[in-house]
Amino acid sequence: MKCLIVQPMHEDGLALLRRHGIEPVACSGTDADSIARSVRGCDAAITRDAGFPRAAFEAADRLRAVVVHGTGHNAVDKEAAAERGVMVANTPGANAQSVAELTLGLALALARGVTGADRWEREGRPGFRESLSFRELSGKTALVVGWGAIGSRFGQMAANAFGMRVLVHSPRAREVGAFPRVAALEEGLAEADLVTLNTPLRAETHHLMNAARLAVMKPGAHLVNVARAELIDEAALAGALERGALGGAALDVYSHGAATGPLAAFSNVIFTPHLGGTTEEALRRVALGAAGHVVTALSGGVPETVLTPPRTKELRA
Repeated sequence: MKCLIVQPMHEDGLALLRRHGIEPVACSGTDADSIARSVRGCDAAITRDAGFPRAAFEAADRLRAVVVHGTGHNAVDKEAAAERGVMVANTPGANAQSVAELTLGLALALARGVTGADRWEREGRPGFRESLSFRELSGKTALVVGWGAIGSRFGQMAANAFGMRVLVHSPRAREVGAFPRVAALEEGLAEADLVTLNTPLRAETHHLMNAARLAVMKPGAHLVNVARAELIDEAALAGALERGALGGAALDVYSHGAATGPLAAFSNVIFTPHLGGTTEEALRRVALGAAGHVVTALSGGVPETVLTPPRTKELRA
């Protein structure tokens, strides 16, 4: 049996596949044509943010399972998978600690102007401390949008480490502990000094932060997005920053070219290249989880986090 590895993954995950008689096969590239060419002869595939397009499903001749190395699965064509009886699963929660820690780091960097201070020092420019006003996180209000594994961990960190008042907007979350919920997103935005986006991309969350919602944010508030680029209308964000309505934004996810586009003109915007789950610890956990799902699927089982119906016996025959 063979498993297509669309993008590099931790060696421990590859070793787990080999121990179960599954040969990892490196993909020739991450574009749709390369994935389609490489998938022939493979029984499973593990992909990251490159996803898995319809063309690859159509080209596959043995494919039984596609596993996402991480949480987000919108780049996998699940309709095409279901048509062909291919299971799709993801590995949610395995990188939650690392993403929550980056969320906290970005919040601190915005509050203290860390990236700007670094630039000025490297350029030999004096006076950065006097150029802006900085603030503590302690005692401020944070709105966590999306109370899943990542959002809830960050909320606990913010409350425990800094005594922040944490509000939660997460209509699908059943339990948020002692943290107060806000039913209407606008209500929380008006109160929060810090807003973190930790929710999946769905039809109802596309451009969740649009011009109208950015306009009701507390003046000077900070916005951190570690979830999906499409949660923010970037043109509207640029407009809000131009008006001075926001104190800044930190984006670990953003549209292609955003870091060199209009948003790049603002010194109070931080870009990081999707670093959330890239710690050694998280990469190992996610790789082992993804490889374990492949082993389960190719052994005739169904991974706990399956996102599409497994193929039937008739389809296997």
